[in-house]
Amino acid sequence: MKAYFARHIQVFLATLGDLIRHPGASFLTIAMIGVTLALPAGLYVGLLNLKQLSHSWDRGGALSVYLHRGASGQAAVAAMRRLPGVQSVRYISPRQGLREFEQQSGFGRTLTALHENPLPGVVVIRTPSSPQALTALVAALRTEAGVAHVQSNLAWLERLDAALALGHRLVMILGALLGFALILILGNTTRVAVVNRATEIDVIRLVGGTDAFIRRPFLYTGALLGGLGGVCALILLELSLLLLHDPVHNLAHLYASKYSLTGIGGGDALKLVVIGTILGWIGARWAVGRQLRQSVQ
Repeated sequence: MKAYFARHIQVFLATLGDLIRHPGASFLTIAMIGVTLALPAGLYVGLLNLKQLSHSWDRGGALSVYLHRGASGQAAVAAMRRLPGVQSVRYISPRQGLREFEQQSGFGRTLTALHENPLPGVVVIRTPSSPQALTALVAALRTEAGVAHVQSNLAWLERLDAALALGHRLVMILGALLGFALILILGNTTRVAVVNRATEIDVIRLVGGTDAFIRRPFLYTGALLGGLGGVCALILLELSLLLLHDPVHNLAHLYASKYSLTGIGGGDALKLVVIGTILGWIGARWAVGRQLRQSVQ
C-alpha cells in the first residue's frame, strides 16, 4: 500500500514539474480553463448578489385596500381585522392621504384649489403569510363591503423571484455547456500529449506496463490543469468584483443604501476548484482511453 501511494506521489510531482518546465503552454491552457469556468461562476455570483439585495427589501405581505367613496373606514378596519392571516391594519383617511400627498409630491398649496378631495380611504394590511395565503386573502378582501380595489405590494417581488429562478436555470444550462466544452478542450490537449509520447508508450507496453500505469500521468495532468483553472477563475472573479466595487457603492449611496457586493463564499470557491479538477480528469480520461484503444488496434 505504501508503494502504491508513493508511486502516485511520484507521478504527481513529476507531472507538476512537467507543467512548470513548460510555463507558456501551461499558462495558456490554465487561463483558457479559468475564463471558461469564470463565465458561469460570475453569473452565479451575480444572481447571489441580486437575491441578497431582494431579501434586504421588505418581504412581509403588504396589501393596499382602496375603499369606495363614502365607505366607513372604521367598519372596514373592524371587518378586515377578523380575516385570517392579517397581522396589522392601518387606516388612511382621505384627508390624511391628501396631506401625505401634499408633503411628498411637492405641489403644496396647489392642491387647495381642488373643490373636493379626490382620494379614497385606504386600508394598509400587513401579513407575514405565504404568497398562496396572500392570494386567498386578496380574494376574501374583494368580497368585503365597501372595497373598490385591492393591490398587492409584493407583486413585483414575486416577478423578481421568478426572474431569479429563470436566471438560475440559465446559469445551470450554461455551466453544463461550458463544462462539456472544457472536457473537449482538455481532451484534445491530452490527445496531443499522448500522440507526442507514442514511442515512450510503446516501450512501456513492451516491458509490461499496464494501461492504468500509462494513463496515470495524463490523468494527473488533466486534473492539475482543471484545478489550477478553477483557481484562475476565482482570481478573475475577485478582480471583477474589485473593479465593480466603487461603482456599485456609489450607486447604492445615491439610493441611501449600505449595500455592497459580496464575492463567492469559501464553500462555493472550493466547489469551483473541485469541479475544474473533475472536469479535467474526465477530459483526460476520455482522451487517453480513446487514444490507447486506437493504438492497440
